[in-house]
Amino acid sequence: MTDADLAVDQDDDQLDPAGHADFDAFFAEESATRPREQLTLYGTTYTLPESLPLLFTLQMERVQNSSDPDDIRRMLATLYGGDVLDIWADHGMTDRQLGIVLMYSAANIRNPGSITMARAAELYAEQDAGKAAAPANRAQRRAKPKTKKQKRSGARS
Repeated sequence: MTDADLAVDQDDDQLDPAGHADFDAFFAEESATRPREQLTLYGTTYTLPESLPLLFTLQMERVQNSSDPDDIRRMLATLYGGDVLDIWADHGMTDRQLGIVLMYSAANIRNPGSITMARAAELYAEQDAGKAAAPANRAQRRAKPKTKKQKRSGARS
């Protein structure tokens, strides 16, 4: 693609007065037109963001094996705001329920209306079953079953 091709593709309303690309205006306009899913949990309605925040994605990778509540608290705040972990825990939320809410939320942020709560529960159960079948630690994963080799006579079959 040449500079001339790029110049033709640029839309005048995406340029600031100096002629530079204005991503602030572009993303604000784009965000305003994307549908946003809402969910109600423990009497509070949450409006999901129009797309997955980068911070959530990065934290999800970092905290997937963490048991530090502060890590989980920060991750949830990027989607739902405030101290939802404490609020939800006070209401008796289980780890299964949290997993289902996260599955539902992530799918519906990416594509609003794409997944039901029941389907999120099914997906969570499938994922949870897959985790249970995996060996518990690295040594178990690497251990190969020892099979006895058949003793061979010197004759070929």
